[in-house]
Amino acid sequence: MFNCFTFEKNKEAMKILKVLSFAAIVGVFVASCGEEKKEMKEQALAEINENPVSIVENKTPNIVEVAAGNENFSTLVAAVKAADLVSTLSGDGPFTVFAPTNAAFEKLPEGTVETLLKPENKSTLTGILTYHVVAGKFDAASVIDAINSNDGSFTVTTVQGGTITMSIQDGKVMLKDAKGGMATVVIADVDASNGIIHAIDAVVMH
Repeated sequence: MFNCFTFEKNKEAMKILKVLSFAAIVGVFVASCGEEKKEMKEQALAEINENPVSIVENKTPNIVEVAAGNENFSTLVAAVKAADLVSTLSGDGPFTVFAPTNAAFEKLPEGTVETLLKPENKSTLTGILTYHVVAGKFDAASVIDAINSNDGSFTVTTVQGGTITMSIQDGKVMLKDAKGGMATVVIADVDASNGIIHAIDAVVMH
């Protein structure tokens, strides 16, 4: 015999079944999303491991690297290599280098460069090159200030041991070597990580 109690009981059971079914569906959906996120994470990690990101540091080149990167200093770079001074001029420094351009080397008597680059003349070449290097960093402003503070001339001692006297003529910094030869600074203040470079238009001799 059908009665209200039975109907209500069945109705309540249907509600519970619906709730449980919905909870089950939600659980499956959440689990599915969780698995999908896990797979995406694992895939991303795999891609990172297969294609690691390279971190490139912005490093200022040293004196030798700066010279090597400028075609106007190719003869100087060849001479530095022949004299085994690459490691020295790549050191901590700081150094101030009065760097002769290719045109400066071309002013030397014919065959001079080729002769200096020979292994048997390594000592002579080393002396010439280190005569162009001064310990410490002297930018153009410092050089000009030193010249003006010393009655128009400023003498520096080179790494080679000799001296170079600097002065100003027609607004340009001039170098006078031990033999009385003159060179003009044509490009000033080329920065390097271990010092500074000033390009000159002649090779100075000790």
